[in-house]
Amino acid sequence: MPLVDCGVAKFVLPGEHESGDRHLVCRSGKGILIAALDGIGHGEEAANAAEGAISILKENADEPVISLVELCHEKLRSTRGVVMSLAFIDLEHGLMTWLGVGNVQGVLMRAGAQKGSVQEVLLLRGGVVGSQLPALQAAVLPIEKGDTLVFATDGIRVEFVEGLSSREAPQRAADKILKQHSRGNDDALVLVVRLIGVRA
Repeated sequence: MPLVDCGVAKFVLPGEHESGDRHLVCRSGKGILIAALDGIGHGEEAANAAEGAISILKENADEPVISLVELCHEKLRSTRGVVMSLAFIDLEHGLMTWLGVGNVQGVLMRAGAQKGSVQEVLLLRGGVVGSQLPALQAAVLPIEKGDTLVFATDGIRVEFVEGLSSREAPQRAADKILKQHSRGNDDALVLVVRLIGVRA
């Protein structure tokens, strides 16, 4: 039985061949690593920076989230850099550790929450991974079966949080957010991840 149910929706800026926005949902030995990131700018160089970050995260998925961001920062210095938000779900202890650098929004909907009542919002710290890294501090939250994490890059308007529902299927929720809240002038990505299992 899968431990998470995921939905992803993307928008590529017209005229570009690929998006600089990327995501990752990766099972590791200790839990699940979830990330959404945005390569700085548009086009191939942005996509290369984002793809480089995804590769680093995959290869080191068992590392703590602060270490992962620091590792990406060191290895992406020769690129445009990325902004990113990431979360690690510790399935055994029912905890989620999350961290954001830049402007990839993160919200957590609790299971059974009323529409529009987001209980947890990720604190974002200004900076660019690969260029200018702020002081890093991760937050740790208890997480339960049915809780839903949403990451959205800056091609999505912040008002998307007002219409969230913890009862909507993740793929449908991602598609709806993209359709209703895409700015249309930037790459955009929405990642919706619901915890449907608790133990590894």
